[in-house]
Amino acid sequence: MRQARFRPSETVDFIIVGSGAAGGVMAKELSTAGFKVVALEQGPYLREKDFVHDEIKGMFQGQLLNDWKRQPNTFRKTESEKATQQPAVLYGREVGGGTVHFTGNFWRFKELDFRERTRWGAVAGADLQDWPISYADLEPYYTKVEQEFGVSGLSGAPFDPPRSQPYPLPPLPVKSSGVLFERATKKLGLHPYPAPMAILSKPYRGRGACAQCSFCKNFGCEHRAKSSSLATVIPVAERTGRCEIRPDSYVRKIDIDARGRVAGATYFDARGKEVFQKARAVVVCANGAETPRLLLMSKSSRFPDGLANSNGVVGKYFTGDTGVMMHALFDQPLNDYRGVHVSRLIHDFYDSDPKRGFYGGGGIDARFDQFPIGFALHGLPDDVPGWGEGYKRALAHYYTRSMSLLTHTTCLAVESNSISLDPDLKDAWGLPALRLTFKNHPDDLAAMRFFVSRMREILEASGAKKIWSGGEPEELTFTGHLMGSCRMGNDPRTSVVDKNHRTHDVPNLFLVDGSSFVTSARQQPTCTIAALAYRAADSIARSARKGEI
Repeated sequence: MRQARFRPSETVDFIIVGSGAAGGVMAKELSTAGFKVVALEQGPYLREKDFVHDEIKGMFQGQLLNDWKRQPNTFRKTESEKATQQPAVLYGREVGGGTVHFTGNFWRFKELDFRERTRWGAVAGADLQDWPISYADLEPYYTKVEQEFGVSGLSGAPFDPPRSQPYPLPPLPVKSSGVLFERATKKLGLHPYPAPMAILSKPYRGRGACAQCSFCKNFGCEHRAKSSSLATVIPVAERTGRCEIRPDSYVRKIDIDARGRVAGATYFDARGKEVFQKARAVVVCANGAETPRLLLMSKSSRFPDGLANSNGVVGKYFTGDTGVMMHALFDQPLNDYRGVHVSRLIHDFYDSDPKRGFYGGGGIDARFDQFPIGFALHGLPDDVPGWGEGYKRALAHYYTRSMSLLTHTTCLAVESNSISLDPDLKDAWGLPALRLTFKNHPDDLAAMRFFVSRMREILEASGAKKIWSGGEPEELTFTGHLMGSCRMGNDPRTSVVDKNHRTHDVPNLFLVDGSSFVTSARQQPTCTIAALAYRAADSIARSARKGEI
């Protein structure tokens, strides 16, 4: 395979910032379309040989995650508070981004997710809006994601939105938690089905099937069974000879020329040296937190409040990962630590229902995503001994006989919930730290309380001998699903990018990642991020061929 190598002084067609679900797709699509591409990834280029089943390294030292010591965050609930330093956002920091370490949940959004303002009207205290595109606009690209990445699922499952092709692979094997969940939910008149997963149930396109090792969340897959951009689209991009993946490249600024057009990007290389890479256009795929941060850092006399931010919307309407987990103990061993984390899912309560008295809905999945050390520290109920022989007996008993339910619920877009630059704290490169301002809308919390009751009903129907919660519904202070901070829309006064992800202010600057989301739907955004990237790449390539960029 011939590796592309471009000099920084050479003007490439596109710089792509980030290489995750969106960046990897953009790199593949634009390079195979004949364009010269440099993908700048702030993290390392790890290969399958670098991934290990090491709980300390993966879960506690964050081999694949952003480093809060070098890249600190601050958090506050409201704009009137002074922010305090703490981890606030979580994302993948390596070639492949979050797709390398994620669990593999990979469901599509539904038709209703794109038209909720029309269906439900305004929600007081929030800014619920329709997307400028429909599910039908995105459906061909959902199909392309599933086929090119390799997704295992059941076509025609309950609540499955319309699809032009079936999943390319059958569902993964059911686990004990899935069997119990299926029996209980059917007893309650609900409709369980296999969770769609970006993990191979059978060999596919030269990659092996899942070995059921259980090291999914926070770990890379050395078998290449997890359908990350690292294992799927990035190798295709590199084989074109027109795409250079440039790791350890921490972008600090997107540069503009005298005309107000993007001219390239300035980044720190692995040695800490500043490098300027020239480009005819830039596509930012950093994520829903780092994308607005980069724009806000890219100030100039033309854009004193941040690049593409003439309307002041960059960073606003941020939405995050809301939900609650509940655990249960059974008489017989389940051994659910084996295999992929997620097994079965229900979407019976996905839609909002005015009878509930609040906006919101979501899904519930059956899973066990605990590892021994983490379970020992955080998985046991409060009433078991915390040390000694009683603790050891409880740990051995609970670990093999427990399962969990996790809700994935709505998070309303509120203007004051935002990503901004901390005025005081700097990162290891001397750049302003990321500041998250966030306070859940009351309906977010009401939705979570509703789902706590539904989870308890399901676990009681499953025959659980003991049920305990992983935490009552509470305000979000830390999140991994990073959405909505540079929302798309038709009106340049209220959105950052148009429906094709071109910024309203700068014609050759595009933002393609979770930041463009208008609503959070019901979480699990990765499949939609990748589908949006395929759609954006089509539009960008057409515009480039016409000389419109």
